[in-house]
Amino acid sequence: MGQEGKKPRVTVVIPTYNRAEDLRRCLDSLVVQTYSNFEVVVCDDGSTDDSECVAAEFLGRLDIRYETAENFGGPARPRNRGIRLAKAPFVAFLDSDDWWAPQKLQFSVAALNDGADVVYHDLFIARSKDQVTFKDCVVSSRPRSPMFPALLCTGISIPNSSVVVRKELLERIGGISEERDLISVEDYDTWIRLS
Repeated sequence: MGQEGKKPRVTVVIPTYNRAEDLRRCLDSLVVQTYSNFEVVVCDDGSTDDSECVAAEFLGRLDIRYETAENFGGPARPRNRGIRLAKAPFVAFLDSDDWWAPQKLQFSVAALNDGADVVYHDLFIARSKDQVTFKDCVVSSRPRSPMFPALLCTGISIPNSSVVVRKELLERIGGISEERDLISVEDYDTWIRLS
């Protein structure tokens, strides 16, 4: 968790909508991170369940803020709210129905400190709550230079819940597009504009 009086290096932005139990599992994965200098911003998209109560359970264990607004109907607006609220130079995206391995932030921050602008990786697929082995995964594509035409022409995969990116770059492109026609592909549009 972010150290007392020290500015966090990473802001974890979690968009959510009516996923209280998933949110609990997601936040549990942040409590056990081996890297501790991060804050969490849960950006609720107008949930009607007890998501706010779940986030409140973590107040003593995480540097966490819960922020809610009227339902937008997609993750772009909540993610943009999280980017605006971020105190850290690096922004990590984590959907509320996903969770991370304990060393995720440690490895990501090391790569960013070495000069990377964006870090991403494969994501394992969980098909049930009691699953203990993970064989299937969303495979990320290796970066290709130049990245812009590679994204446009080769179908590069960048799983959103794996991404950690420099906040200044997100601000430079005006954040994530909130165009309704881009709901469900707004992350791909973001990576294209970022490249």
